Amino acid sequence: MIKFTHLALRRGKQLLFSDANCTIEHGDKVGITGANGCGKSSLFALLRNELSADEGEFSISAQIAIAHVAQEMPATCQPAIEYVLDGDVELRDIERNIRQAEQADDGHAIAEWHHRLDIIDAYTVEARAGKIMQGLGFKTSELNHSVDKFSGGWRMRLNLAQALICRSDLLLLDEPTNHLDLDAIIWLEQWILKYAGTLLLISHDRDFLDRVTDHIVHIERQSMRLYAGNYSNFERQRAEQLAQQQALHEKQQRQVAHMESFIERFRAKATKAKQAQARIKALQRMELIAKAHVDSPFHFRFYPPNRLPNSLMSLDHVAVGYAENIIINQVNLTLIAGDRIGLLGHNGAGKSTLVKMLAGDLPPLQGTIEKARNLKIGYFAQHQLEQLDPDASAMLHLQRLDPRIREQEIRDYLGGFNFHGDRVLEPIAPFSGGEKARLVLALLIYQKPGLLLLDEPTNHLDMEMRLALSLALQDFEGAVVLVSHDRHMLRSVTDQFMLVDAGRLTPFDGTLENYYQWLLQSSGQNTLAPTRASTLSKQELRQQQAERRRLQKPLKSELKKLEQRIEALNEKKRHMEQNLASPDMYEAEEKSRLIEISSAQSSLNGELTKLEEQWLQLSDKIEAMEQEE
Repeated sequence: MIKFTHLALRRGKQLLFSDANCTIEHGDKVGITGANGCGKSSLFALLRNELSADEGEFSISAQIAIAHVAQEMPATCQPAIEYVLDGDVELRDIERNIRQAEQADDGHAIAEWHHRLDIIDAYTVEARAGKIMQGLGFKTSELNHSVDKFSGGWRMRLNLAQALICRSDLLLLDEPTNHLDLDAIIWLEQWILKYAGTLLLISHDRDFLDRVTDHIVHIERQSMRLYAGNYSNFERQRAEQLAQQQALHEKQQRQVAHMESFIERFRAKATKAKQAQARIKALQRMELIAKAHVDSPFHFRFYPPNRLPNSLMSLDHVAVGYAENIIINQVNLTLIAGDRIGLLGHNGAGKSTLVKMLAGDLPPLQGTIEKARNLKIGYFAQHQLEQLDPDASAMLHLQRLDPRIREQEIRDYLGGFNFHGDRVLEPIAPFSGGEKARLVLALLIYQKPGLLLLDEPTNHLDMEMRLALSLALQDFEGAVVLVSHDRHMLRSVTDQFMLVDAGRLTPFDGTLENYYQWLLQSSGQNTLAPTRASTLSKQELRQQQAERRRLQKPLKSELKKLEQRIEALNEKKRHMEQNLASPDMYEAEEKSRLIEISSAQSSLNGELTKLEEQWLQLSDKIEAMEQEE
């Protein structure tokens, strides 16, 4: 369908990529990845005939219908559903021809065009448009609202709905999840999986790419390469390639060691089977991810807070909302150092409102809030990008926070966020959304907060920056409350989920996969195959449940013993590592003891590996039994 042969593409004087050879077949679902500015969006412009190839050849099947998401923000008083229907170009063409035939009183033409409406199933198109809009988060009552009544983010959702309703052979999606919440992203995944055409997708959402793509085109260092498989497969292949580059090996090992250390710290307190199992598996996979991204331009960490009391904030019967409109009621929450909380819930349930209230930007309507003395709160929200001074440089923004900081210190610090050379001196007005988001994060981190409130921090951030932020958050000593549609960040950063639903904040004891099932149930959908109605009596059902609990009891007891044994061995391992870190251990007279400790450490590591495998297998077994209840 699409073929590039020795293709080269430029934007102005900048060479984006050259000698690109790639063939994309009909029905392929292809993710386009690479750093910001590498040429991903320019490739889309080439496919839409907005750019021409500088060298080589580019061919695409004739008569192909291409759908893409318009980037312009519509400002029309047209009803939203009619605006979405404009995306069905064929429908609008037929309707226009019918009006012309009616004006000409041409009965034959009128009949033919109405026959065309039957062929394209036009009489159900409004229902399909409504279904798409609802899937993207619009309420039924909003379908006929004027487009100009919606905010910019919601208008972008309307543009996406236009692209989805178009009868296309090739669908181009450029960062479609940026303006979506988790509910809408999950719905969009299901829609794409049913899409029969070819998909080219630019995205920095690792989980989204994993679920919907079967090929990855990666652009880096002015070259393009096609990989078979989803994003995880691409990372595995790229990690193998980078492992051969000796210059990167030492840095790679440091990142892998960082991952292993974080996994170990989590295991030591993993007592909830469902959450812990998903968490550990995700973190184990992050070792591979670290290998595939060792050449990231981002290198930063969170400074230890100056003061970090154990209890940071306590909410007692708090009501959250605006004026007389209570959105969440009876909130009882205590945040302590080390908490990692991810907020889940439908769009509009009040997650961002709750975070805003925790930040102190919104007073509680009822109840009391107690904060630790001198607690510094780091609050990231999208509106803060707009509060940056467009005429000031990145350096000046940092100097306003700390007038005593030296220029070289600023350059070193901002270099970790990929601001180099004269870039730190330039006014930020023309900065991209990603650059502004990185600057806001840099300013936030510099202030050494004890509590981090992050509301969709990954919007505008590319894959490398998202990974760097996840790594930095894992070492953060304070507490984190996170709202994000990036499931990989939720998995790798948080260890506790809380659900905002029906005006309440409650613990969610499950994984993101469990949350997906909850979303389906709460929306009245059911993805499971229909089963026969149970003919068991209530007494028989109770007996079955009692039997399952009887069988689970010894397994849970064994799991607890394994956890205690793993924790004891980890403590022993830490003691050994402290001994081995002592310079005295490497004196000549300590040689025999060094050999003894090293040998014991090797045996201990082997035993830990076996125990951890047993823990995972036993957790799987217990979880399977719980799901049968």
